[in-house]
Amino acid sequence: MRIAQVCPLSESVPPKLYGGTERVVAFLTDELVAAGHHVTLFASGDSVTRAELVPCAPRGLRFDQGCLDPIAPHVLMIEEVVRRAADFDLVHFHVGYLHFPVMRRLGIARVTTVHGRLDIPDLQTIYRGFPDEPLVSISDAQRSPLPAVGWQGTVWNGLPAGQLSFHPGPGQYLAFLGRISPEKRPDRAIEIARRVGMPLKIAAKVDRVDEAYFAATIKPLLDHPLVEFVGEIDEQRKDEFLGNAAALLFPVDWPEPFGLVMIEALACGTPVVAFACGSVPEVMHDGLSGFVVSSVDEAVAAVPRALALPRERCRAYFEDRFTASRMAAAYVRIYEKMIARERHRRAAQTATAGGGEELAGTSAAGG
Repeated sequence: MRIAQVCPLSESVPPKLYGGTERVVAFLTDELVAAGHHVTLFASGDSVTRAELVPCAPRGLRFDQGCLDPIAPHVLMIEEVVRRAADFDLVHFHVGYLHFPVMRRLGIARVTTVHGRLDIPDLQTIYRGFPDEPLVSISDAQRSPLPAVGWQGTVWNGLPAGQLSFHPGPGQYLAFLGRISPEKRPDRAIEIARRVGMPLKIAAKVDRVDEAYFAATIKPLLDHPLVEFVGEIDEQRKDEFLGNAAALLFPVDWPEPFGLVMIEALACGTPVVAFACGSVPEVMHDGLSGFVVSSVDEAVAAVPRALALPRERCRAYFEDRFTASRMAAAYVRIYEKMIARERHRRAAQTATAGGGEELAGTSAAGG
């Protein structure tokens, strides 16, 4: 197949530091190329890929101080996709909903993976306005605010089997990896570690929108001998950071669409203690990959139990469910369905047009 992958321009593919969507697109793209498909990646110019790269911004916009309007390069990217649409059997979008109006009118085989939350009223209005636009969810739980739109399937995120190495342990500390934000609840992680009496390392970025939260709520909690704020880390440091942890704390307080860091920890053999929000009960196997909890008290009780879990079972759980090859195969099945549907639609249009011309000709002859 000739497949286009259209990625957000906020980060490179893969991202140099934090970035979930761009990381998943990188893994998916390389797996599709390895499987023999011709893939074109629309992304920032500093991306590194096995596919044909179409640079749509010089670098990831987060690191481009000259970009004051991040929507502008995305609109130009969609225009470039439209211009080259005939080159592809299918276009796979990862950029939200910006392309919906033009794609509805262009009529090409396509699918959009929704990577974010859907419980925001404005988003619900948009998706309900395009009920036939073909969508893929990254968890079944993600769909709950919008069950009746154009879902074509759920495809869990995946990692290459060799991306992160198995660490037999035992781990040395509790880990928190991700973003410093109210919905990720690093304050809970700090409370859990202090009550358990274990060191906690926090490897996280602070977005501009969360700087006030960090300064007011989190920074005062870092002044504790058990807590170490590492900051944002790259992929190379992530292997060591997660692999040397005794357990990952995932104390989220929002409808988590997937939670890539959970499977990253499991790939290292590190068990996870996660709060039962959004996709967590779907991604986790309580008692096998770690424990799913509903309160800080439950999390505190779960930590020593998680440390006793066999780390090889956590790694095996990852390999069975969350590899990039499994993810790519699931997407290919959806691609094939979308391509067949578009061919059927075009054939039906051609048949209808032909019938109309024949009918018009008969009427004229009879006159």
